[in-house]
Amino acid sequence: MVISSKKVVMITGASGGIGRAAVQLFNEQGWSVIGVDRKEFGEDFPEDGLFILSDISEPKDIEFIFEKTQKYSEILNAVVNNAAVQIAKPLLQISCDEWDQTMASNLRSVFLGVKLAHPLINAAGGGAIVNVSSVHAVATSANISAYAASKGGLLALTRAMAIEFAPDNIRVNAILPGAVDTPMLRESMKRGMFGDSTIQQRLENLAGKTVNGRVGQPREIAKGICFLADEDQSSFMTGQALVVDGGATARLSTE
Repeated sequence: MVISSKKVVMITGASGGIGRAAVQLFNEQGWSVIGVDRKEFGEDFPEDGLFILSDISEPKDIEFIFEKTQKYSEILNAVVNNAAVQIAKPLLQISCDEWDQTMASNLRSVFLGVKLAHPLINAAGGGAIVNVSSVHAVATSANISAYAASKGGLLALTRAMAIEFAPDNIRVNAILPGAVDTPMLRESMKRGMFGDSTIQQRLENLAGKTVNGRVGQPREIAKGICFLADEDQSSFMTGQALVVDGGATARLSTE
């Protein structure tokens, strides 16, 4: 059982770029971390934490995750719903199975997970839920419709949960990352729609479309997540969308 004096956070998608950075940052800030992913994290997961190898797109796996969680800790102070998959295809080429898998991983998993997390957050006297949405929830592009729809749904769900959970002293916010140098982004850069340039050239071209002139780093998103999870720093925020995109959505596409 985790030491009761430490705050406890659950982070899904813990083995990916943003998830891994969030695990490290929460640990540095003195939180006990429960990480969840269908891929192994590796040896550098916090020693006093708990890593659960599981697939949040499967309802039975979500039940298993919380069975393990309750044996580790009687409370949760924060939940970070970060796990996601991305199907990059024209809408007319996306199969029903691919669409359903995207929604199961990116949206349904949050709905089911939060229902099981709620009693543990209540036991802590309240806390925070941080949903990792995307700028694709507010401004998107071609060939990513399923992902955009799931992230838009997650943003709407964030607002609904914020309203319903306010009486329980549970704040619910979303963070909307833009282009961040993660394995998911680099994988997307392999798509033919980007032409024949190298991955690095494609990343540099993408960086040029932000106001800051660069692609974000996972730790920069993790800092935003920690801010939203921290009761002292964001106590008067709930139901909000925190856009962290280097200014990309601030610029007119016609500029």
